[in-house]
Amino acid sequence: MSEDPTRATARPDVPTYGRVGPADPRQDPMTQPAMRPPSEVAVPDLPTVPTPGDQPTVPVPTPRGAPDHSVTRSRTGILWTGLILSALVLLFLLIFILQNMHPVQVNFLAATGTLPTGVALLLASIGGILLVALPGGLRILQLRRVARRSSRRPD
Repeated sequence: MSEDPTRATARPDVPTYGRVGPADPRQDPMTQPAMRPPSEVAVPDLPTVPTPGDQPTVPVPTPRGAPDHSVTRSRTGILWTGLILSALVLLFLLIFILQNMHPVQVNFLAATGTLPTGVALLLASIGGILLVALPGGLRILQLRRVARRSSRRPD
């Protein structure tokens, strides 16, 4: 009879369940460095953690003429972030359109045509964006006009 590895019988070369380490887990040299032979114990030459005398506990004031090295946000950085995010969205849209090239018949009022599914959904989403963006943009222009008029009037 051949040895079947799927059988649930005990094999002499494999330890029983839970017995892969020593009988007492507290006597494992891998987890207890004190049990390792002296040749394996590594002694660091320098302290491994910073000591209180190494660094000041309060921030050191910089002279007035010293340049400020902190990174601040700028309009250019925000513009680049927006451009990168827009490029990623455009890439996902392109992948979506290329994966959905099956033709579908589109009916709108009296017009009828055949477009790929991805293009039809893209046109529908552009229409939805315009339905939201145009009234919002007109409201912003209206509020700017009111703010400009109120700033010109002396009280």
